[in-house]
Amino acid sequence: MKTITYELNIPRLAFTKALGALWPGAYFLPTSALRMNDGPEPPLPHERFVRVRPTLAGICGTDLHLAFIQGDPRIAPAALPGNSKTYLGHEVVGRVVEAGAGARTLAVGDRVVLQRGDTCQPLEREPLCAQCARGNYSLCEVGEKRGRAESVGGGWSEQIVAHELRFFKVDDDIRDEQACLIEPGAVGVRAVLRRPPKPGEAVLVVGAGTIGLMTLQAVKAVQPDCRLVVMAKYPHQAQMAKRKGADEVLMAREGYRGVARLTGAAYHRSALGVEFLTGGFDLIYDTVGTARTLRDALRWTRAGGAVVLVGVELKPMTIDLTPVWYQEVDLIGIIGHGREQWEGEAIDTFALVVKWLREGKLNFDGYLSARFPLADYRKALAYAADKRNGVIKVVLEPNR
Repeated sequence: MKTITYELNIPRLAFTKALGALWPGAYFLPTSALRMNDGPEPPLPHERFVRVRPTLAGICGTDLHLAFIQGDPRIAPAALPGNSKTYLGHEVVGRVVEAGAGARTLAVGDRVVLQRGDTCQPLEREPLCAQCARGNYSLCEVGEKRGRAESVGGGWSEQIVAHELRFFKVDDDIRDEQACLIEPGAVGVRAVLRRPPKPGEAVLVVGAGTIGLMTLQAVKAVQPDCRLVVMAKYPHQAQMAKRKGADEVLMAREGYRGVARLTGAAYHRSALGVEFLTGGFDLIYDTVGTARTLRDALRWTRAGGAVVLVGVELKPMTIDLTPVWYQEVDLIGIIGHGREQWEGEAIDTFALVVKWLREGKLNFDGYLSARFPLADYRKALAYAADKRNGVIKVVLEPNR
């Protein structure tokens, strides 16, 4: 059984990064942290485990950060044992091909997407930790953060062997091309529900990659009566943002002056070249998450506004936080998905995404740019990393 793993091995990371600066092929050598493994098909270790054969599995921005060692092993999550070895591929749809004798929620033939890691429920731990009890499994205080190793495989594998409660069942009216995007769709929905826009507010989504596009759709689903601007880096992203409902698109190169033009904010520049706005957007979702985009987002937000940090940069940041106190800008974080409150109902983020897909509030058409067999994962990663080719989402077909 072929699987692709990533190991947090400091010597390997350091060697690969140094060699990669001279030769890009270094990122895919046997000495790198990213590797393809081929071993025997593992048995189901417990009666509630299932075997899933992935159909489509996406490549996300975090996968690219890992593959090309754009992170830093000194970040806080690196201390957790569950992050020492990772099976890549969390944006995945597949079918159950074997179910343990004690399986209660899934059966052979069911279509599923991967929803959560080895958190309290899949571990059958009682009582649940405080976060899992609230439905916020992405914030589990136990589970995979202790390094559980019984689950095998991810989306970038020929099979996934895991507890049935790690999966979310998807009916056949949701196509594979939609289902493999439920997970990033859930990230966008949770980001917006962390700080929902209000009627008439000026809202900016920074970034028009997959998560940015998902976030802009969630903004319109939650509050169609706001003014939604999307900041895009590439023309194809700008075109897709308009297709998916953005009221206006601002190109990233327009920067501070572009934001001032759209919002009526006052533009300021010091003798040292420091830029700042008074006024700006009411609410900004930063789906890129670099030190630069977060710094700018805080400075582009009006006094009393809010910035939701959605994007991930796997390295410590040095950043000017003065707008947080000087302008009383709220900075809010988000990770993954869990349980939401929507129209007086508690509902899992994945279930809300499916509901909105059926209602037409979300539309994932046109996102898949290219497909590659698992054996060509190196080519797939290189293609996904080159945004100049018009890529939105690249997927692997592990069993093609």
